[in-house]
Amino acid sequence: MEIKMKTYLCTGCAGFIGTSFVHYLLKKHDDIRIVNLDALTYAGNLENLKDIEGDERHIFVHGNICDEELVRKLIREYDPDYIINFAAESHVDRSIANPEIFVNTNVLGTVNLLQRAKEAWLDGREWKKGKKYIQVSTDEVYGALGPDGFFTETTPVNPHSPYSSSKASADHFVKAFHDTYGMPINITRCSNNYGMWQFPEKLIPLMINNAKNHKSLPVYGDGMQVRDWLFVEDHCKAVDMVAEGGKDGEVYNVGGHNERPNIFIVKTIIGQLSERLNDPEINEGLIKHVEDRLGHDRRYGIDPSKIKADLGWYPETTFEVGIVKTIDWYLENQEWMDRVTSGEYQKYYEEMYRNRK
Repeated sequence: MEIKMKTYLCTGCAGFIGTSFVHYLLKKHDDIRIVNLDALTYAGNLENLKDIEGDERHIFVHGNICDEELVRKLIREYDPDYIINFAAESHVDRSIANPEIFVNTNVLGTVNLLQRAKEAWLDGREWKKGKKYIQVSTDEVYGALGPDGFFTETTPVNPHSPYSSSKASADHFVKAFHDTYGMPINITRCSNNYGMWQFPEKLIPLMINNAKNHKSLPVYGDGMQVRDWLFVEDHCKAVDMVAEGGKDGEVYNVGGHNERPNIFIVKTIIGQLSERLNDPEINEGLIKHVEDRLGHDRRYGIDPSKIKADLGWYPETTFEVGIVKTIDWYLENQEWMDRVTSGEYQKYYEEMYRNRK
């Protein structure tokens, strides 16, 4: 009997986590096909996917998840088994400055994906077998924790920033499509990811790049905001396991058991780089405490016991190992960092796609 090749429609997979997920899937599976839909905004970068150019299992499509006709066409043409939505505006500072963009991409884009999937997968009241929609979300939808306790899947959603509010809204729409129409779905909510290919406005790559260049290292407030740091490859493994085996309609929290204050992260990077580069100018004198972010949540902490119990997932990478791997990657890929921070890659791809049109 012929076995149908599994097809994934993955959105936002020229960005940080999505790029890592594509690489993870291609290493793990031979008999799959990934349709990668990405708008190539400031954080989307085709250079992240250069090493898989020519791999017939990966099909890149330049476009926006808000484009109704394009999403409909891709679902009709490729008949995906899974739609996995990584696409999102994700930087809290940008959401404070311009919340409308976050509503458009994170909420309306999600609803468009859900609607187009429902059109293709729902026949009367029967859903096609083997289809599932997976929403990749964030622990920030839960709000903030005190010094004790952890977020569980039953923690009330209580977002504090425009970013987390847009993600919470999207999650509610995904759940509503399950409860109203019976759509097969899962939602994953992860803690702070770190690793290779992360856009350098985020804490870890920003600090690595600034420290190497002897620039100031801006730290919000006292730097004692606590986050649960999750190595991106562990997150990718979790999403894959949820896609294949997650119980219909369930939410799964994905955390790294690596709670660290931001100032600890910064000082760790300083110590690693100063020693490896033998550069005494990389020191804690570069730290500059700046005015805290508006509405800055003090602590996040994830309880991932549900995904461990249901699917056997656990974070394999300790922070001590993951941060070394991450710093190694950025040290070995300075050209990537230079092109990203200069905006050179984005101008190139904008011109390339303008010419195609």
